[in-house]
Amino acid sequence: MQFANSFVSFISSIVSNMSTSSSSNISTPRDLYPPIEPYESGFLEVDNGKHKIYYEVSGNPNGKPAIFLHGGPGSGTSPSNRCFFDPKVYKIVLFDQRGSGKSLPFANLENNTVWDLVSDIEIVRNHVKVDKWLVFGGSWGSTLALAYSETHPDRVTELVLRGIFTLRKNELQWFYQEGASFIFPDAWDQYLAPIPENERHDLISAYNKRLCNDDPDKETERMIACKAWSIWEGTTSKLFPDPDFISKYEGDKFALAFARIENHYFANWSKWVNPEDKLIQDVHKIRHIPAVIIQGRYDLVCPIRTAYDLHKVWPEAEFVVIPDAGHSAFEPGIQKALLDYTDKYRGI
Repeated sequence: MQFANSFVSFISSIVSNMSTSSSSNISTPRDLYPPIEPYESGFLEVDNGKHKIYYEVSGNPNGKPAIFLHGGPGSGTSPSNRCFFDPKVYKIVLFDQRGSGKSLPFANLENNTVWDLVSDIEIVRNHVKVDKWLVFGGSWGSTLALAYSETHPDRVTELVLRGIFTLRKNELQWFYQEGASFIFPDAWDQYLAPIPENERHDLISAYNKRLCNDDPDKETERMIACKAWSIWEGTTSKLFPDPDFISKYEGDKFALAFARIENHYFANWSKWVNPEDKLIQDVHKIRHIPAVIIQGRYDLVCPIRTAYDLHKVWPEAEFVVIPDAGHSAFEPGIQKALLDYTDKYRGI
């Protein structure tokens, strides 16, 4: 009860500050670069052919290399991701992580860990003939960007990170057990709906039992759980919920990969990474790399606490807090900051 009361007071102060803030605190929008098509795309076999990952290259073939790491895990890339980079300057590389987007087998969990993905990034880098590149990642993409750069710091020229997520237990508990539920109780009820009362003390495990069960007789139950999990994140990802944005998370195909792969990672992270704050502890390996941490002040999916903790051990990284934004890369202030920094780093 003490937590709930203090949390209500905190939210009240947020609302008060937002209602009295001057127009100078409202972010100035900036358009993405115009849509472009890849000039190269295909599939790379990894894990002895058990997975085929989709990759694409667009922009300037002789330009500054950059790789975009998508979120989720499980969401896959989209054409708009290319548009965070000046196509006249950058050689833009996108790829769909194992089981995501166009990669095959779709929604597959076998040999699908953070270290498998780090290995895949190196396979992509070698295939597109890049020595070093700018690494761009938001949300889960920031997690993977940290894991990759701390493993291969000599392959990274700059880091553009957004909505920081390091999968510590308190981060997962906040969004999937108790915390964000106090701000979106109506959406939380829909998230709880597929789970019986007697299993709600550990919602990640309860969902794991349903999402990662491949029994054909459980297909309906699995799909209901996938949609509930996915819609919860889509609903809470923007400062002001956006029905068009949420509709992507409602789609059967998107929800299946997104929910299964996300939950698989969150349920098993502690088996792959030890200690749980390894990504923050290992920042000393990358403190020499030019970097920016861009964070929405009111990000409910990946609260600012994690970004702040990262910046405290990495003071060399620029820390940009967007005062009127939630989680999504397409919030006006976050989108502008991401574009500003890919522009800033294009000349380095």
